[in-house]
Amino acid sequence: MTGIHLTRYLVEQEQQGLLSTPALRLLLETVADACKRIGHLVNQGELGGALGSNQTENVQGEVQKKLDVIANDIMLEAHRWGGYLSGLASEEMEQVQAIDAGATHGEYLLLFDPLDGSSNIDVNVTVGTIFSVLRIAAGSPASEAAFLQAGTRQVAAGYALYGPQTMLVLSLGHGVVGFTLDRNTGTWTLTQASMHIPEQTREFAINMSNQRHWEEPVQRYVAELLAGKSGSRGTDFNMRWIASMVADVHRILTRGGIFMYPRDAREPGKAGKLRLMYEANPMSFLVEQAGGAATNGHQRILDIEPAQLHERVAVFLGSRHEVERVTGYHAS
Repeated sequence: MTGIHLTRYLVEQEQQGLLSTPALRLLLETVADACKRIGHLVNQGELGGALGSNQTENVQGEVQKKLDVIANDIMLEAHRWGGYLSGLASEEMEQVQAIDAGATHGEYLLLFDPLDGSSNIDVNVTVGTIFSVLRIAAGSPASEAAFLQAGTRQVAAGYALYGPQTMLVLSLGHGVVGFTLDRNTGTWTLTQASMHIPEQTREFAINMSNQRHWEEPVQRYVAELLAGKSGSRGTDFNMRWIASMVADVHRILTRGGIFMYPRDAREPGKAGKLRLMYEANPMSFLVEQAGGAATNGHQRILDIEPAQLHERVAVFLGSRHEVERVTGYHAS
């Protein structure tokens, strides 16, 4: 199955009844084309003149990089006239953007993080674009309320990875596949026909500099990992932390592991740091489709009913055995 191009793959999924509508195929092809453009700018680095700070803040109060804004604009412009979307929501925009396509009412909603890990862009560390696709009820306006759907209702999710290779990882709800961009021809070619996360792992990803702020269940779990062979787990664990969620999750989808971004004591009023709609939901969808698990420490992330567009959440995702273990510690 490997070696086929993205369009052919989507057409075949549609013919088999695994991709719901031609509109969804067109939407995903447009996302892939936009990611290709973003990846080209990332690969150019200083030569493209888009590195550095934009001297502005996004809705979360974070300083935006120039490429945050450019990537966001590329994604918006790519979908403006397709007729398959009713609206878009982005981590970089305070409000949703409805699409006026005249008499055509798009069947879908798109949520995206245009450049995840952008704080690393200036030092040439892997970054990416994360996206999530939802349905919208026929005739409903593309208001914020329309986007507030649990992650179980995603019809597709994925990310583009801008690293040594530019990749597109995608799930339509029946497994996870990976495409690699052929930079000579500009085509996305299927290179991973079935990505699967091992249930067991000896790798974990977490920002250890925040250890003093973690809740007791996370302290307990990480202490076990650090104790290695001399501790209760009886085995040594390696820590890997890239500080780019899309890169850390890609490693886990490739070879297993657990990624953790827990809530901490510095902001007790917030449920976590990562965004439910733009990061946690699409990544949890992919992880579950690859045989892993994803929780906020207390419940399955995909079951969370969002109350706000920019809602935050704690995240524990990856190899099932480890996610279930740390989640169990929160319950005890």
